[in-house]
Amino acid sequence: MRYLPAGVDERSFHATVTDNVRLALAEDVGSGDVSAALIDPDAVATARVITRDAGVICGLLWVAEVCRQVDERIELSAAVADGDRVAPDQLLLTLNGPAASLLTAERPALNFLQLLSGTATLTASYADLISHTNTRLLDTRKTIPGLRLAQKHAVLCGGGVNHRLGLFDQFLIKENHIAAAGGIGPAVQRARALHPSLKVEVEAENLAELSEAIDAGADIAMVDNFSIEDTHKAVELARGRIALEASGGIDTVTIVQIAEAGVDYISVGALTKSVTPLDLSMRMDAS
Repeated sequence: MRYLPAGVDERSFHATVTDNVRLALAEDVGSGDVSAALIDPDAVATARVITRDAGVICGLLWVAEVCRQVDERIELSAAVADGDRVAPDQLLLTLNGPAASLLTAERPALNFLQLLSGTATLTASYADLISHTNTRLLDTRKTIPGLRLAQKHAVLCGGGVNHRLGLFDQFLIKENHIAAAGGIGPAVQRARALHPSLKVEVEAENLAELSEAIDAGADIAMVDNFSIEDTHKAVELARGRIALEASGGIDTVTIVQIAEAGVDYISVGALTKSVTPLDLSMRMDAS
């Protein structure tokens, strides 16, 4: 499938979608939708979901799974795919089935679609700013608990690149790790001994620490909150010796300046923690 986070197979990904939806329905529907119970169980309706905002769509798998878990009689027809850019008032999908079930499915389905489309849209806005460079835009672990894979998927839909999935698939040796391990060199050496197949990234807060990370043989250095002047110096120091990830204090102005300095990656926590959901609407017509 498209936009599958690295290191995750399709079966695991779909299992996560199923679990996400199960938990969402458990907290929303609980013992039953008392409002939907007012509707004639034989009533059938058609619902159309449109967007009021321009943006990038993400979350259709979650919508389909909500429909499946609420009522397998709901039929979904999508007019767009994850990763598509849409304009205001554009039709996204059409649902047909029991009216009561459509009403039960509406809010959890839109919650997933709005949040993940918002994540993809914000990612695209940053990615577009640096598309003229070779710098790749990374997400972080600053995701909504329980929705890590969902938001990582959304970042891919928006044109970003996934950083590590969690604490298990890449070393990121930060200030406190360095202090506890006795320095950058010993920390990198221990990481290589423990898990030689994993990439090792070291946070560097100044050019001296970047030099230490290079000498220690780290794969990536995160240059944290470097000035633009020091970022240029870091790029020259690192060239051909270590990959560079810039992080900290990234906004729509500095991201362009940092990318044009020549770093390999820029990580932005806002992609998954400062999301404005896309404004979507479901309109239902009884038949």
